[in-house]
Amino acid sequence: MSATTQGLKLTNTLTRAKEPFRPIDPHNVRMYVCGPTVYDFAHIGNARPVIVFDVLFRLLRHLYGVDHVTYVRNITDVDDKINARALRDFGTEIEAGRVTLNEAIRRVTERTADQFHEDVAALGCLKPTFEPRATEFVLPRPDGKADMVTLIGQLIERGHAYEANGEVLFDVASMPDYGRLSRRNLEDQQAGARVAVDAHKKNPADFVLWKRSSPEEPGWESPWGRGRPGWHIECSAMSAAFLGETFDIHGGGLDLIFPHHENEIAQSRCAHGTPVMANYWLHNGFLQVEGRKMAKSEGNFVTIHELLRTEKFGGRKWPGEVLRLAMLMTHYREPIDFSVRKLEEAENVLAKLRRKANNATAGAVDPSFIDALSDDLDLPQYVRLLNATDLPEPALVAAAALIGIDLSAIETDIDVANFVERRLTLIREKNWAEADRIRDDLLAQGIQLKDGKDPVTGERVTTWEVKR
Repeated sequence: MSATTQGLKLTNTLTRAKEPFRPIDPHNVRMYVCGPTVYDFAHIGNARPVIVFDVLFRLLRHLYGVDHVTYVRNITDVDDKINARALRDFGTEIEAGRVTLNEAIRRVTERTADQFHEDVAALGCLKPTFEPRATEFVLPRPDGKADMVTLIGQLIERGHAYEANGEVLFDVASMPDYGRLSRRNLEDQQAGARVAVDAHKKNPADFVLWKRSSPEEPGWESPWGRGRPGWHIECSAMSAAFLGETFDIHGGGLDLIFPHHENEIAQSRCAHGTPVMANYWLHNGFLQVEGRKMAKSEGNFVTIHELLRTEKFGGRKWPGEVLRLAMLMTHYREPIDFSVRKLEEAENVLAKLRRKANNATAGAVDPSFIDALSDDLDLPQYVRLLNATDLPEPALVAAAALIGIDLSAIETDIDVANFVERRLTLIREKNWAEADRIRDDLLAQGIQLKDGKDPVTGERVTTWEVKR
């Protein structure tokens, strides 16, 4: 364990305060982060928690040792949205009897999970220690790890859940401090987005643990009939299976505080009889695109895949390390405005760092960088230090690597011709400020533009030279 671990502080949503981090067991620091529901390609908002908690994973491994950190990120592969997607994509084949609904669901989840893994690898994220799939933890397991059916049974036995109208529901009134994470009074609670408010509930805020499946829907045999789990119970089972009844850190996006994380806490604490589920709850802020909420109706919905592989955003493809750095230039708890301008700024910073690194091999990380990360993942300060500090080349490479930025490769795929054409258009429009900005941005990346005239036509032409 590093001597600097005593300086690590994290903002705990549970207490609304920045607190010193004290792991339950420094030889096994345990973190759980909610992963994707694999019914569609992950969008850029989904990328933010993956990147943020990848940095925390890297920092914890640096402080406590690679073999002393366990990071679990789940995959939700049973969900009504997945069922709907399978029917949309394979409805004709299902009706013709060529595939079953379960086979269609498997195809959707496998394809989407594979794409997710490809996308987050391109963003420079490490694989978690474990990546359980929800469908593997529905029924009791031969290895004895926690499962959803057993957890639900424990909640019923302890008086925290009840059967009604073919469902099993959590009784929120049975937990005196329900709402502590989100700081909502029980009277103000509303049912979660995936839970209908029905007459058979004791309280409108009661949420589904197990719901009935029709013969056409995926389902498992259980003590309460053939059915499938509710959304929240999945993470309670999978976190307990790999991290125990109480663990160190639970992370996710701000949008998950209520109802998902609140309900996870309720299930886990009441099933196990523990005072907490996790000691530290961390949440990253929301993401907007060009100043607006990202939505398909707004026309600004963009997936990680599209950013990496197509020219949908800003008229070009963006390297994964640029997308990653752009995310890290805003504090993880603050909202982020994801824009072309921000990506261009990150690209310029990355190019400058690569020139400074000069393809050196990594050395030791300077303590000032550990201090910045240890202060509640102060990544903007970290990037400023990278950009401004006159570090020896090996130390610069090591500091960048600690947050998942590789400085060993020099950017080679900049579409200079496209930038030149855009600049010439701006000059014709007499938009000198934007034209100069493109020139300066390219220069920051080691590409010097040279303006001149075509000797035959007299038109303005631009050539360029790479300065390394």
